[in-house]
Amino acid sequence: MSRAMLVVLGAVIASLAAGPAAAADGKAVFDKSCAGCHSVMPPKFGDKAAWAPIIKKGAEALTASVMKGTKVMPPKGGAALEADVKAAVEYIISQMQ
Repeated sequence: MSRAMLVVLGAVIASLAAGPAAAADGKAVFDKSCAGCHSVMPPKFGDKAAWAPIIKKGAEALTASVMKGTKVMPPKGGAALEADVKAAVEYIISQMQ
């Protein structure tokens, strides 16, 4: 076996040993990327009536809106990854229903 193959094999084994990537923590993402604005700007977190029509559109539509950005909210709402956005959206939905 060549040295290059050993390096690749070692990298594969190491990634398998690390296990699956941890799912994003929706509350942590919300607290870091969303709470600052949604504590003072509409829809305010905790205002279930304001969130109801937004949530009614569904998680996929809400995620797409956050990914694109809307009004003064920047794309991804300031989060780094789409998985983070999805986790934050799921957290918001779970708390605002």
